[in-house]
Amino acid sequence: MFEGTEDGSPEEIELRIGAVLTNLPIIRSLAASIAMRADFDLDSIADLRLAVDEACSTLITQGAPDAALTCAFRVSVDEIRFVVTVPSTSDAKPSSDSFGWRVLTTLTDHTATWVDGPDDPNSQADTHLVHIELAKRRTEGLPG
Repeated sequence: MFEGTEDGSPEEIELRIGAVLTNLPIIRSLAASIAMRADFDLDSIADLRLAVDEACSTLITQGAPDAALTCAFRVSVDEIRFVVTVPSTSDAKPSSDSFGWRVLTTLTDHTATWVDGPDDPNSQADTHLVHIELAKRRTEGLPG
Protein backbone atom coordinates (compact mmCIF):
# COMPACT_ATOMS: atom_id res chain seq x y z
CA MET A 1 0.00 0.00 0.00
CA PHE A 2 1.18 3.52 -0.76
CA GLU A 3 2.52 5.40 2.23
CA GLY A 4 3.65 8.72 0.72
CA THR A 5 7.11 10.07 1.33
CA GLU A 6 9.28 9.14 4.29
CA ASP A 7 7.76 11.93 6.42
CA GLY A 8 4.21 10.83 5.50
CA SER A 9 3.48 13.80 3.24
CA PRO A 10 1.91 13.20 -0.17
CA GLU A 11 4.18 12.42 -3.10
CA GLU A 12 4.12 14.87 -6.02
CA ILE A 13 4.97 13.98 -9.60
CA GLU A 14 5.01 16.51 -12.44
CA LEU A 15 5.24 16.01 -16.19
CA ARG A 16 5.62 18.78 -18.75
CA ILE A 17 4.88 17.61 -22.29
CA GLY A 18 3.85 19.08 -25.64
CA ALA A 19 0.11 19.74 -25.90
CA VAL A 20 -0.51 17.37 -28.80
CA LEU A 21 -2.86 14.39 -28.98
CA THR A 22 -0.02 12.00 -29.86
CA ASN A 23 1.36 12.49 -26.31
CA LEU A 24 -1.83 11.22 -24.63
CA PRO A 25 -0.61 7.58 -24.34
CA ILE A 26 2.38 8.77 -22.28
CA ILE A 27 0.16 10.68 -19.85
CA ARG A 28 -2.37 7.81 -19.60
CA SER A 29 0.44 5.33 -18.90
CA LEU A 30 1.88 7.55 -16.18
CA ALA A 31 -1.55 7.91 -14.53
CA ALA A 32 -2.08 4.14 -14.58
CA SER A 33 1.42 3.46 -13.23
CA ILE A 34 0.94 5.92 -10.38
CA ALA A 35 -2.43 4.39 -9.46
CA MET A 36 -1.01 0.85 -9.59
CA ARG A 37 1.93 1.86 -7.41
CA ALA A 38 -0.55 3.43 -4.97
CA ASP A 39 -2.35 0.05 -4.88
CA PHE A 40 -5.67 1.29 -6.26
CA ASP A 41 -8.07 -1.38 -7.50
CA LEU A 42 -8.32 -2.15 -11.22
CA ASP A 43 -11.61 -0.28 -11.73
CA SER A 44 -10.21 2.86 -10.07
CA ILE A 45 -7.06 2.63 -12.19
CA ALA A 46 -9.17 2.41 -15.38
CA ASP A 47 -11.38 5.31 -14.25
CA LEU A 48 -8.38 7.52 -13.45
CA ARG A 49 -6.68 6.67 -16.73
CA LEU A 50 -9.78 7.58 -18.75
CA ALA A 51 -10.43 10.76 -16.73
CA VAL A 52 -6.83 11.94 -17.16
CA ASP A 53 -7.11 11.27 -20.90
CA GLU A 54 -10.35 13.28 -21.14
CA ALA A 55 -8.97 16.21 -19.11
CA CYS A 56 -5.80 16.40 -21.20
CA SER A 57 -7.71 16.03 -24.50
CA THR A 58 -9.98 18.88 -23.47
CA LEU A 59 -7.07 21.20 -22.69
CA ILE A 60 -5.08 20.23 -25.78
CA THR A 61 -7.92 21.62 -27.90
CA GLN A 62 -7.74 24.91 -25.96
CA GLY A 63 -3.96 25.25 -25.93
CA ALA A 64 -2.08 28.06 -27.62
CA PRO A 65 0.09 27.06 -30.60
CA ASP A 66 3.19 25.12 -29.47
CA ALA A 67 1.88 25.02 -25.88
CA ALA A 68 2.95 22.46 -23.30
CA LEU A 69 0.70 20.67 -20.83
CA THR A 70 1.80 20.65 -17.23
CA CYS A 71 0.46 17.53 -15.52
CA ALA A 72 0.81 17.27 -11.75
CA PHE A 73 -0.12 14.23 -9.69
CA ARG A 74 -0.36 14.42 -5.90
CA VAL A 75 -0.54 10.98 -4.35
CA SER A 76 -1.67 10.41 -0.78
CA VAL A 77 -2.83 7.34 1.11
CA ASP A 78 -6.50 7.72 0.15
CA GLU A 79 -6.52 9.67 -3.13
CA ILE A 80 -4.73 10.73 -6.28
CA ARG A 81 -5.23 14.36 -7.23
CA PHE A 82 -4.41 15.43 -10.80
CA VAL A 83 -4.11 18.97 -12.12
CA VAL A 84 -3.44 19.68 -15.79
CA THR A 85 -2.70 23.18 -17.07
CA VAL A 86 -2.20 24.66 -20.52
CA PRO A 87 -1.45 28.20 -21.75
CA SER A 88 -4.27 29.46 -23.94
CA THR A 89 -5.10 32.59 -25.89
CA SER A 90 -8.69 32.22 -24.67
CA ASP A 91 -9.92 33.02 -21.19
CA ALA A 92 -12.76 30.47 -21.51
CA LYS A 93 -12.80 27.50 -19.18
CA PRO A 94 -13.96 24.10 -20.45
CA SER A 95 -17.72 23.76 -20.71
CA SER A 96 -19.39 21.94 -17.85
CA ASP A 97 -22.25 21.08 -20.24
CA SER A 98 -20.13 18.95 -22.58
CA PHE A 99 -20.13 15.17 -22.83
CA GLY A 100 -16.45 15.16 -21.87
CA TRP A 101 -17.19 17.04 -18.65
CA ARG A 102 -19.91 14.52 -17.79
CA VAL A 103 -17.35 11.74 -18.29
CA LEU A 104 -14.96 13.49 -15.89
CA THR A 105 -17.57 13.99 -13.19
CA THR A 106 -18.77 10.40 -13.50
CA LEU A 107 -15.31 8.81 -13.27
CA THR A 108 -13.88 10.93 -10.46
CA ASP A 109 -14.76 12.06 -6.95
CA HIS A 110 -13.89 15.72 -7.52
CA THR A 111 -13.64 17.84 -10.67
CA ALA A 112 -12.98 21.56 -11.08
CA THR A 113 -11.82 23.96 -13.76
CA TRP A 114 -10.65 27.55 -13.71
CA VAL A 115 -8.69 30.11 -15.70
CA ASP A 116 -5.94 32.39 -14.43
CA GLY A 117 -5.36 35.74 -16.11
CA PRO A 118 -2.39 36.52 -18.32
CA ASP A 119 0.82 34.87 -17.10
CA ASP A 120 2.62 38.19 -16.76
CA PRO A 121 0.49 41.31 -16.18
CA ASN A 122 3.24 43.42 -17.79
CA SER A 123 3.33 41.28 -20.91
CA GLN A 124 1.67 42.31 -24.18
CA ALA A 125 0.71 38.68 -24.78
CA ASP A 126 -2.83 37.77 -23.86
CA THR A 127 -2.05 34.29 -22.53
CA HIS A 128 -4.19 32.65 -19.87
CA LEU A 129 -3.63 29.43 -17.94
CA VAL A 130 -6.54 27.01 -18.17
CA HIS A 131 -6.69 24.33 -15.44
CA ILE A 132 -8.61 21.13 -14.83
CA GLU A 133 -8.33 19.40 -11.48
CA LEU A 134 -9.70 16.00 -10.60
CA ALA A 135 -9.36 13.57 -7.74
CA LYS A 136 -9.91 9.83 -7.52
CA ARG A 137 -10.31 8.41 -4.03
CA ARG A 138 -9.55 4.89 -2.97
CA THR A 139 -12.67 2.70 -3.14
CA GLU A 140 -13.93 2.19 0.40
CA GLY A 141 -14.47 -1.30 1.67
CA LEU A 142 -12.13 -2.90 -0.87
CA PRO A 143 -8.52 -3.79 -0.22
CA GLY A 144 -6.02 -1.35 -1.76
